[in-house]
Amino acid sequence: MKLKVDEQADALYLRLDDSEIVESEEVSPGVVLDFNADNQVVGIEILNLSQRSNKMNMRELQFLAA
Repeated sequence: MKLKVDEQADALYLRLDDSEIVESEEVSPGVVLDFNADNQVVGIEILNLSQRSNKMNMRELQFLAA
């Protein structure tokens, strides 16, 4: 599992495994799921991260992701 925080894009991406992504679907505004060939979720992208919580500390998330 890998966590990537992109402060410039204001996004967080959680990759659950390394299987090939064959489809992506926005399941709610700013939340995109990536699926593999077996229709399993292998990635989760959350956009507009700083707007989702006024207590979000992007630098702390970056540290945890490293």
